[in-house]
Amino acid sequence: MFEAQSSVVTPRVWQIGALCRAVAAALEARFNPVVVRGELSSFSRASSGHCYFSLKDESAQIRCAMFRRAGSLLDFSPRDGELVEVRGRLGVYEPRGDLQLIVESMSRAGAGALFEQFLQLKAKLEAQGLFAAERKRPLPALPRGIGVVTSLGAAALHDVVTTLQRRVPHIPVVIAPATVQGSNAPGELIQALSNLYLLTQAGRGLEPDFVKKINKKGEPAAPCIDVILLVRGGGSMEDLWAFNDEQLAHTLAQSPVPIISGVGHETDFTIADFVADLRAPTPTAAAELVAQPRLVWWGALDVAARRLQDSVLRRLDQQSQRLDQTASRLGRPSVWVGHQHLRLGASAQRLQLASRHFVQQRQQALQRLQVALPPAAQRGLQRQDERLQRAALRLGLLDPRLVLRRGYAWLTTPDGGGISSVQQTWPGQALRATLADGAVDLTVTPKI
Repeated sequence: MFEAQSSVVTPRVWQIGALCRAVAAALEARFNPVVVRGELSSFSRASSGHCYFSLKDESAQIRCAMFRRAGSLLDFSPRDGELVEVRGRLGVYEPRGDLQLIVESMSRAGAGALFEQFLQLKAKLEAQGLFAAERKRPLPALPRGIGVVTSLGAAALHDVVTTLQRRVPHIPVVIAPATVQGSNAPGELIQALSNLYLLTQAGRGLEPDFVKKINKKGEPAAPCIDVILLVRGGGSMEDLWAFNDEQLAHTLAQSPVPIISGVGHETDFTIADFVADLRAPTPTAAAELVAQPRLVWWGALDVAARRLQDSVLRRLDQQSQRLDQTASRLGRPSVWVGHQHLRLGASAQRLQLASRHFVQQRQQALQRLQVALPPAAQRGLQRQDERLQRAALRLGLLDPRLVLRRGYAWLTTPDGGGISSVQQTWPGQALRATLADGAVDLTVTPKI
């Protein structure tokens, strides 16, 4: 009889490094070189010049590395969300056992889907005026309270609170917690902002278990909010996508107080950055913008106090000098009364001399009138007599008797009515004819 041989094959035991090298060799033989098209994500350039990023599509992503030599040949600045086409070699990064693509060249292939959505929404909101410079408001110099919207577990919250406690521990801070990443993040951010808006009017309106004032004692409070910080740490475009929500943008635009957006790193831009009144490069920078150090204000108060003290002292010196001058002019009352008596005597003397001079002037004028009046009266009488003679002469020339002496007669009716036309007479009418030396009665006879 023969024994049946076992069909079970004992697997080879690999060393980790050997397994990674074997996988790398299989990839090299099966795929390389490869050309991959995908959307850039989490792109960064190290100080060494090497570039690290991920390429992704709707279903997967792969880590990529582009070393300094290849990175120096780029003719554009890669940005998250761009659609690119890369050429390289698949390999395994042995220290971590990660599959990675070593990129040898990169070119643009268009905008990625997320980046295209970002650009479309940005253009839409810009057309609606949400980014207009005239709607941006200045930050308050001394806010009564500062609102912060972020995640309670975020490192950005620690940076902001630490900065505010160090620079302005006297200003209360209200935390409105919200998720800053994921599908629920936009709604929670909108709710957190809406809750803080309630505190901008009267300093109350939220339940104590919702807001918490971060101070040395950690006591609950609801102060009046004068400025709001919307902050989050850095990340890829996908990580920051909640801040590109259209409804969130409109909620930010409706804020009754200035809003500072401190989302991501200095190179990260979101729709919230454009709508906010001010964009800060980092969450810490956002806190510093509203937290003028106490030493600065103390210095300003010292300067103002010195100026006020100097102004008061100068005013007191001026008033003291005026008082001294007034006292020197006033002197003793008896001396002042004596001066007034002298002034009164001089005024009385001037008045007496002026009255006497006035009377003398009037007397002289009267004397001149007495001398000139008789000749003037005589000349006036002569002129009036001459006028009277000329008037009598003209009147005599108009005497009707002079006409009658030349043979004319003046016919009248018995009652004295004048006759100047034949039409006024009739046969048998009695008339009277006045001549130069008398009057005769006449009777009108018919014409033969």
